[in-house]
Amino acid sequence: MEIKKAEFITSMASYGAFSGRGLKQIAVVGKSNVGKSSLINRICNRQKLARTSATPGKTRLINVFLLNGSFHLIDLPGYGYAKVDKQEKARWGQMMTDYFEQAGELCHVLTLVDIRHEPTQDDIQMNQYLRQMGIPFTVVATKADKISRGARQKNLAPICRALLVQPWEVICFSSEDGTGKEQLLDVMEKALAEEEA
Repeated sequence: MEIKKAEFITSMASYGAFSGRGLKQIAVVGKSNVGKSSLINRICNRQKLARTSATPGKTRLINVFLLNGSFHLIDLPGYGYAKVDKQEKARWGQMMTDYFEQAGELCHVLTLVDIRHEPTQDDIQMNQYLRQMGIPFTVVATKADKISRGARQKNLAPICRALLVQPWEVICFSSEDGTGKEQLLDVMEKALAEEEA
């Protein structure tokens, strides 16, 4: 699959109606600063489609993008940002739960973790939640350019253990050099096709 057209549709504080809702959806989740916006920009070949920030916790809304005029990419708020008060964390949690419970159009989730670090408790909880809900997902290990190729397999081991996935099921991704981009687009294409079937 190639993303030839990508447009920002809307930002929402809580999941609800939006222009074009009803098309299939692929969601992107991960903790704050894991590289969700950079990943979206890279796969869409657009530098500023999703706003990136050096400050974690920037995405506090559900952002909706229309890709190739045929499906929506949903950028969910980053979780686990320490500098946010309990009330705000609870609001984020509720926003995520509401989304997953109401998004009947959702066919796949890209769950992002930083390849340099072991998954956090939040990552593990998200992973367990998706399994319980029966939502298909793919683990994407971001920032792969920050470590050597040789170190990648070693770094994947704790990620796979914590998230109960096999190394070959994880996509090593870099928004800097494009590592894993084709693999990721293939997964998305397959997920959308399976939903059709």
